[in-house]
Amino acid sequence: MDSPGVDREMSCVRIDMLLVGDLPVGGWVLTFLDTAREVLTPERASQIADALQAVDQVLLGATDIDHLFQDLIDREPQLRAHLRDPGPGQSEED
Repeated sequence: MDSPGVDREMSCVRIDMLLVGDLPVGGWVLTFLDTAREVLTPERASQIADALQAVDQVLLGATDIDHLFQDLIDREPQLRAHLRDPGPGQSEED
């Protein structure tokens, strides 16, 4: 099930949607090799777009990119639950 989409350079691309199902017009997906891997909220899509913009700017020599990581400023990044070590006396299901 291929669907038309637009990549970050605003080029039209075909995206395989079999893994995530149908998506309403204007929805966001994270893709790899023209295959949708995850449905994104608009907020998460914006964070990813900012991170990609930061990479582009660093490749051009920029160093002032903190504003592109507002979700990480003033806090430590958190590991997803399945990556955390269980504490003493806790099982992995806790």
